[in-house]
Amino acid sequence: MAKVIMVQGTMSGAGKSLLVAGLCRIFRQDGYVAAPFKSQNMALNSFITSEGLEMGRAQVMQAECAGIEPLVCMNPILLKPTSDVGSQVIVNGEVIGNMSAREYFAYKKKLVPDIIKAFEQLSKKADIIVIEGAGSPAEINLKENDIVNMGMARMVDAPVILVGDIDRGGVFAQLFGTTMLLEDEERDRIKGFVINKFRGDVSLLDSGIDMITEKTGIKTAGVIPYMNIKVDDEDSLTDKFNDKAKAEVSGNAADIVVIRYPRISNFTDFNCFDALGNAVVRYVDSVYNLGDPDIIFLPGSKNTIADLKWLRESGLEAAIKRYSMKKPVFGICGGFQMLGNKIIDPSGAESGIGSAIRGMELLDIDTQIREEKVRKQIDAKISFPKGVFESLKEVEISGYEIHMGESAKCGAAQVGTGAGGDADTGSFVVSNGKNVYGSYVHGLFDKGNVAACILKALGKSDSEKFSYEEFKESQYDILADTIRQSMDMDYVYSCLAEAKIVPS
Repeated sequence: MAKVIMVQGTMSGAGKSLLVAGLCRIFRQDGYVAAPFKSQNMALNSFITSEGLEMGRAQVMQAECAGIEPLVCMNPILLKPTSDVGSQVIVNGEVIGNMSAREYFAYKKKLVPDIIKAFEQLSKKADIIVIEGAGSPAEINLKENDIVNMGMARMVDAPVILVGDIDRGGVFAQLFGTTMLLEDEERDRIKGFVINKFRGDVSLLDSGIDMITEKTGIKTAGVIPYMNIKVDDEDSLTDKFNDKAKAEVSGNAADIVVIRYPRISNFTDFNCFDALGNAVVRYVDSVYNLGDPDIIFLPGSKNTIADLKWLRESGLEAAIKRYSMKKPVFGICGGFQMLGNKIIDPSGAESGIGSAIRGMELLDIDTQIREEKVRKQIDAKISFPKGVFESLKEVEISGYEIHMGESAKCGAAQVGTGAGGDADTGSFVVSNGKNVYGSYVHGLFDKGNVAACILKALGKSDSEKFSYEEFKESQYDILADTIRQSMDMDYVYSCLAEAKIVPS
């Protein structure tokens, strides 16, 4: 089987995903076939593989770092929260149903065979597997039947690197406290500490590092500086949501607003604009921060009806409708459904109860939520009929659809030509012929120069030359270079172990 190493964290957001990605890139640069693995991921950012299976976006980003195709065996279990107390449970890329937190806690041990099978499949394709944990291994109330942290490490006999976040303060308490709350066998698995997101003079940490080594017997394998790189975020802990609502937009930069409703999903659709030097992407959840942007995007939603109600109650719906009379509004997936005449969920497939709601009535489409999820990749050329983006005619797009709603145009809606058929709006960009657009395609703006063409159509750029794919590759190299310079990679290599399945 493949060599293996695992990255766990003292908390959510400590930097596990980035460290796994960076290690995958380093191993690739050093001539190995590396692959990421996360047994259970809770996230609303998801992706559809070439086989039509659903997996977390974080493992897709890590696979891109490794230079390999994303495979669902890299993330056999995906939990997509539908409420504060329940999630849609996806196993091996397929939905098995919705469960409350308590129901899933009792059920998850039954998924161990799926995890082992996925890991064994991946081990046949890779020289090195870098496993990512979730949250913290010291969440002692959740340790029973753990399948993602030390439970996962035990399944494949993996050595562990423990990451702490110094940016939030108390990093030595994080590392020491986490270690001390573990059982002896679990503590023995930790082969190194990593201090992440450090700013300042590293030598100032020396006394603390010496003390924690003395107290735990565990080596500090690296101190990684705070990095301002732009890669896909795993989920709602992203810094994008914290500091961009009121961001200042200077010069001729495009002011791009993404509406941040409670169940926002796949906000990675807009990272390509953030990568452009002449655009500022703001995530807005209040009328007071809306301002007068150049374009408003309505992103995907894991609970479209609930988020549309929130949009209505917050006053944002009325503000967006007024805005659409003069400037463009673009909905993706759930946001696309909201722009239509009505949304019906007769079986409660998404909302949990049978319900229906009037849409924003900006696009002449109706949507019905169905129990079966649409999952497919898309490659197409689109031609817009009329409106601000008609210059994008024949531009190639590439992306994927992942939705439980089926939308049909009612009459006035105009549909851009794409890969599909006139009876199906799923593979198209739909327009009202003026300023309102919508599509089911995630990743619509990522391919080639699509994002740059959008900015040019908005009058914010003279150039259509920009490759988001090349930009991402450059960011992955910066990530790997920074980690290589900040960690004892000889020691990391010495920690790699032969994976072996350990009977439970």
